[in-house]
Amino acid sequence: MKHDHDHDKHKHSSAQGDSHGHSHGSGHAHSHAPASFGRAFAIGITLNLGFVLVEAIYGAIAHSLALLADAGHNLSDVLGLVLAWGATVLVRRLPTKRRTYGLRRTSILASLFNALLLLIAICAIAWEAISRLQHPEPVASGVVMGVAAVGILINGITAWLFMSGSKGDLNIRGAFLHMAADAAVSLGVVLAALAMRYTGWLWLDPAVSLAIVVVIAVGTWGLLRDSVDLALDAVPRGIDPAEVEAYLGALPEVTAVHDLHIWGMSTTEAALTVHLVTPDASTNDALLARINADLHRKYGIDHTTVQFERGDAAHPCGQAPSHAV
Repeated sequence: MKHDHDHDKHKHSSAQGDSHGHSHGSGHAHSHAPASFGRAFAIGITLNLGFVLVEAIYGAIAHSLALLADAGHNLSDVLGLVLAWGATVLVRRLPTKRRTYGLRRTSILASLFNALLLLIAICAIAWEAISRLQHPEPVASGVVMGVAAVGILINGITAWLFMSGSKGDLNIRGAFLHMAADAAVSLGVVLAALAMRYTGWLWLDPAVSLAIVVVIAVGTWGLLRDSVDLALDAVPRGIDPAEVEAYLGALPEVTAVHDLHIWGMSTTEAALTVHLVTPDASTNDALLARINADLHRKYGIDHTTVQFERGDAAHPCGQAPSHAV
């Protein structure tokens, strides 16, 4: 019998699965590569990099911490977009004998680094905002409103570019959520500057900076949580492992299910390995094809490795519940 952790020795096929009968079977089925967002990344990075320069210049001229803080955050977003773009390119690299899964997991690493960059940015923003609250300074509210209004447009356009892929890819979802949040934050800056013009409340500028911290922190927490989960080979969100196990156990030929593992190969692909006990049925390609098709259709799992066993008491599986450590 082949141990389930041998899955990393299997070669991948880019378009169709293969299967093996008798005592051991494995089926491989891969979804099409994620949709390319190269153009969206190029446009988004260019727009946001230009906006960072505008915010930094006018933030310094207007003595606005809100603009300078948002410029720093947008710079981290540019770096995040670059990482995410690089990952979308690397995940398409073909597998090699050494890297049998290719470079799929770079998308997970990019999401994780992106979240960490954002955490560093919000800590810096919070520190400066608290300092400015103690020593508030006047700002040119007209300049602040004008630059922030441009930010609403740029961030809104960038978010729209990633909207179509935000549901199926953690990388793309992160880019979309960050840009959408930035558009909302820019709107907040405009409203705060407008209020300062009529009230003279200087504390509004650092208060908006702290609000920026809260908005970014909320969005970053979800990205960090999901990225860490994928990095630790947790079951991807949206897949219920109990439901998958129930499906496999309900197959007419199967009497027991054990050593079930489900994890993310990348931010868009899920994999599964499992041992199925089928004492009264001969392993065949039709059963493997059915399992592969159902797992893909019902749960979005595109790479499966199935080990069939007869349940022979004289040769028990070392990963069965009564034998596994």
